[in-house]
Amino acid sequence: MVVSMRDAYDLDGFRMAYDKVMAKWPADREALRVPTPFGTTYVNVCGPRDAPPLILLPGGGGATSASWYAQAADLARERRIHAVDLLGAPGLSVPAAGRHPRTVADLTAWLDAVLDGLGVAAADLGGHSYGAWIALHHALRAPTRVRSLFLLDPTQVFAGYRPAYLLHALPMLLRPTPRRVRAFLEWETGGGDLDPDWLRLQEAAAGFPSSKPVTGPRPAPEALRGLDMPVLLLLARNSRTHDTNEVATRAAGLLPRVGTHVLPDVSHHALPHAAPPELGRRLSEFLAG
Repeated sequence: MVVSMRDAYDLDGFRMAYDKVMAKWPADREALRVPTPFGTTYVNVCGPRDAPPLILLPGGGGATSASWYAQAADLARERRIHAVDLLGAPGLSVPAAGRHPRTVADLTAWLDAVLDGLGVAAADLGGHSYGAWIALHHALRAPTRVRSLFLLDPTQVFAGYRPAYLLHALPMLLRPTPRRVRAFLEWETGGGDLDPDWLRLQEAAAGFPSSKPVTGPRPAPEALRGLDMPVLLLLARNSRTHDTNEVATRAAGLLPRVGTHVLPDVSHHALPHAAPPELGRRLSEFLAG
């Protein structure tokens, strides 16, 4: 008898943890399953149906669309939120057999198909960490579909990872277990208070049957200089992922229409759920602008 990785993994336990975090979302939240050439994408949606659309992408690793729960209610007052579970990553999206995105061009085609399936011609677009990397690449390749762009502590865009960050992440990456996930998150967040339901979801994502994420070089400087749209860059002051000052300096020198703000008393992996009120205020002001 052959047991697949998906069969061996506790999907029911993951779904229970996922649903517990999703219970923190606004009561009018609905779930959509959007077919794409790369598989079925799961999207959590809330907010007025006639409001301008806002697409939210989670970070990598164990992050899912559920992580936006702390921002969803405020943003949904003025926007129709579409929070996406990435294909081939922890979450409820289901990749097609042998057809998950493998290149940046694939990611753009996938996100275009998601927008088409949602009936969205153009939207405000943003993401956290790896999700910000995807959002920026999509804005560069499909600028007519992005009205404005926000990047929440983006990784591998303006600066590389700190060596200490990679060293601490290595055990979790080599053999992910709930215990290693918790230890890593507690280190990166400085032992700060983390929502226990959110933390349980990160632990439940350890060992999730995922495909290799699309990676690549940072966006070319000349491409960033030609990005003619409003960009909001929000950085975590206590991030151990990269040098916050280096990211801010490089972004200011490359993006022609960027506004940068550093969020105090928060680390990379505490975003976006355990963020200071300034995050919601800055983002709401940007979207209203």
